[in-house]
Amino acid sequence: MKLHQKRLLYAGLIVLLVVIWIFYAANGPQTTAVLAGTVRAATLLALGAMCGMIGERSGVVNIGIEGQFLLSAFAAFTVASMTSSLFLGTIAGIGMGLLMGWMLAAMAVGLKVDQIIAGTVLNIAALGLTSFFYDRSRSLGVGKYTNIDLGPLADIPLVGTVLFSRPPLTYLTMALLIVVHVALFRSVWGMRTRAIGEHPGAADTVGIDVLRLRYFNVTIAGGLAGLGGAYLALEAVGTFSRAMSGGRGFLALAVMIFGRRTPFVAYAAALFFGFTTALQNQFQLNNTFDIPPQFVGMLPFVVTILVVALSGLIGSMRDPAALGQTYEKG
Repeated sequence: MKLHQKRLLYAGLIVLLVVIWIFYAANGPQTTAVLAGTVRAATLLALGAMCGMIGERSGVVNIGIEGQFLLSAFAAFTVASMTSSLFLGTIAGIGMGLLMGWMLAAMAVGLKVDQIIAGTVLNIAALGLTSFFYDRSRSLGVGKYTNIDLGPLADIPLVGTVLFSRPPLTYLTMALLIVVHVALFRSVWGMRTRAIGEHPGAADTVGIDVLRLRYFNVTIAGGLAGLGGAYLALEAVGTFSRAMSGGRGFLALAVMIFGRRTPFVAYAAALFFGFTTALQNQFQLNNTFDIPPQFVGMLPFVVTILVVALSGLIGSMRDPAALGQTYEKG
């Protein structure tokens, strides 16, 4: 990003913070609710974006995040209901995400199925399986994770409630942003991952097993989506319903693209999209402007289309050179 673009971004952030503080002074509870909803919505999008960026940095497109969210949410909810343990439910959600990540890798990397088709298969399978088994299950749920206050930080006006009084999976997601960033850009694994996404042939000549690393990366990325599914069922909502992912897997892809496949910028984008979702919910709750709920529900997706369409105005975004391409070991 160029210098003048950074200055414009920082100036915009300062203006946004001032506006938020003005609204908080005028209507504190409503402003806090919207910002807390922003962080809640952004957490799921950030997990999906990290899943997508690890895959795409490796050269594998993953449009199956929607299905990974949905099936992992079902697994997490079912196991939590059966065991009365939110922790075991979370582990089950992550495990299902890992399994679906491995299935995507098996199709796209092993069998060399078209990557878009492979992701579509996951989405359709997840929707069908969850609908079929949900009709036949008697899971009642065990509630959801509650907020954990981080000492005196939670008492800070506005910021304390929004950032430092959150449930555990939200904190875990924030920690994972740092871990994934360091791993991608400050580790040998990250260097090799970016190499197989840009020039797999060159990576192969220096001894990197391209296919094996792609298998591994797409699988562990599925674990992040699995955590997202567990978050959706056990922290954000506290129950399971058919198609409850509601297109958020596709929104996560938009967040990843707008975030330039980097964790911190992607999280900033997730907060932006999360704000539109929180604003939509607030409009529907208060019946603001007497707008039909169907139109209000379109807000996050309309904003997504506009932002992605206009994203070129903030600078060029180049895909990894080998993205979507199968690799034949020489």
